Amino acid sequence: MTRRLPLETWGRRLMTRAEVWADQSRLRRYAYEFLWFGLKQGWACLFGGLMLALIVGTWLVWPDDAAVSRYDFLVVGAVLIQAAMLAFRLESWEEARVIFLFHVAGTIMELFKTAHGSWVYPEDSLLRIGAVPLFSGFMYAAVGSYIARVQRIFHIRVRNYPPLWTTWVLAAAIYVNFFAHHWLLDVRIALFAGTVLLFGRGWFYFTADRTRQSMPLLLGYFLVALFIWFAENLGTLGRAWVYPGQAAGWEMVSLAKLGSWFLLMIISVVLVSIVHRPEPEVSAPEARRA
Repeated sequence: MTRRLPLETWGRRLMTRAEVWADQSRLRRYAYEFLWFGLKQGWACLFGGLMLALIVGTWLVWPDDAAVSRYDFLVVGAVLIQAAMLAFRLESWEEARVIFLFHVAGTIMELFKTAHGSWVYPEDSLLRIGAVPLFSGFMYAAVGSYIARVQRIFHIRVRNYPPLWTTWVLAAAIYVNFFAHHWLLDVRIALFAGTVLLFGRGWFYFTADRTRQSMPLLLGYFLVALFIWFAENLGTLGRAWVYPGQAAGWEMVSLAKLGSWFLLMIISVVLVSIVHRPEPEVSAPEARRA
């Protein structure tokens, strides 16, 4: 029989005690499950959390006369985070390749949006393409990392997920509209309608503690977009990038950006589905028959 390490033995003993405590009442059980939900969510967004900590931390302490620019330091820090995620097997190489697509797609969007004045990067740096510092692509990669990891950590399965080819068409239309609306009619209302049509009947199932829970797909996507919006507010507070309305001083990012992040979530989910194909949730009788 394989011997457990002392720390593992202590952890399992502590978890057993916590579960016994939680099972003594319904309120405790809900509180314990909510705690695990938060801890697992934090673990899933490790990449994004570390990037956000770097952005805010360097904004607070970075000296004006430093030999290296803050943006270049953020690039190096992002590369080290990604390397550590792979070295410690927190991400697979298949996931990393898809996350690289996030990086490329995000950088292309950044080049286009900064050229049209949608936002700016106010600090100087060497590691950049045009007006876009290279760390910006890692912020999109952080979203991809979260979606890939959260599916494994919560054992996410789905029901009534739309055919994959329809999601690819929708994601392509969303991505094109991010560019085309500068010259043509903005069709995001139609894209929202298409998203509701495809995903409106879908549910995903997950395990935070010991019980399977469920949530509508659209609600889950919206909640993730909401937390990305919160992170965006911290990122702009840390002067990682600046919107036109924040040039004279920081103010909260417009709630209208929630719609953009929601649509970006659809693109993100579709890209990750290349590696993690949506798996159907099976009921207990179906599992027994299988």
